[in-house]
Amino acid sequence: MGVNLKDIAQRAGVSLATVSNVVNGYRPVGERTRQRVQQAIDELGYSPNLGARHLRRGRTGLIALAVPELTNPYFAELAEIAISEAAALGYTLVMENTAADREAELALLDGSRQRIIDGLILSPVRIGREEVLARTAGSPLVLIGEGVYDVPHDHIAIDNVAASHVAIRHLVAIGRRRIAFIGATPGGDRQSAHLRVRGYREALAAAGLPYRPRLVAGTDAFGRLDGMRAMRDLLALGDPPDAVFGYNDLVAIGALRALAEAGHRVPEDVAVVGIDDIEEGRFTAPTLTTIAPDKREIGRLAVRRLVARIEGAEVAGPLTVQTPFRLLRRESTGTPDADHRSPTSPARSIPPVVRPREDDPRDP
Repeated sequence: MGVNLKDIAQRAGVSLATVSNVVNGYRPVGERTRQRVQQAIDELGYSPNLGARHLRRGRTGLIALAVPELTNPYFAELAEIAISEAAALGYTLVMENTAADREAELALLDGSRQRIIDGLILSPVRIGREEVLARTAGSPLVLIGEGVYDVPHDHIAIDNVAASHVAIRHLVAIGRRRIAFIGATPGGDRQSAHLRVRGYREALAAAGLPYRPRLVAGTDAFGRLDGMRAMRDLLALGDPPDAVFGYNDLVAIGALRALAEAGHRVPEDVAVVGIDDIEEGRFTAPTLTTIAPDKREIGRLAVRRLVARIEGAEVAGPLTVQTPFRLLRRESTGTPDADHRSPTSPARSIPPVVRPREDDPRDP
């Protein structure tokens, strides 16, 4: 027969209600009492039945993370962080791959799965503000990424305009003057590609450099092949670029391949910068300079905000949170920084980022 709360109460010499408060977090318990209860839990090997607990509260214990491309290393790394954080809070996270399909994103919003999941973290691509505002599902929703703004839901993203400023300022600082952008796509002015092009143009103007439309290469998607094809087109120009800023690391890695095939040296002939800090960029030849968003902070905040709302905690909001990012200089723009592999290296040349106060009581 398994260990129950009554066994723990007897071992710790406290009431059953006190043990319940410690295990379930219903009410604060004094530190010495909490430690005594925890010691009894450890000695008896007690493991709570999370499924039963969720059912008693009318929940399933499942939350979903929906991303547009699960094979993209950025989303895979983010998912790993979110899964770990959810487990630490007693929830199971399930993955949804929308494949950047509008109907798939709408299906997640319409509430048809509301009885299966307690809440949703969504990275939207094809839907906009109107679709989110029209949502009738009552389960909590947290948005990540840059697809939708100005809606009554928590939203966690980086400042894409500021991130582009940092990348272009870095390329200007190492002497580059014909800087291309790969990854422009048609779409709303709040989509991440548009925001990164906007930051690119603003940074060029701030540096006194002209904006050359021919150096902005559009792509159908944001993968390695897209970056390689766009780089080939840029090299075919009569006056090719001396630097490239890719929409993401995958695009930049594709550009590196095209440059190698064409016999161009990186960074001597063409410098390259990406965004995302995926692990692959640390093993390319040369290694890839990148703008690194704080993926751990994004995943942690998204899960904690969602769980806090599921459990009815008193949290401020909805909040729009801009998480930190930093420039990691590697071989594709010159001599790497000594700490470029350190996840705790300080931010460099990054404009102030507004971060609303996190009021989640579960957040230490």
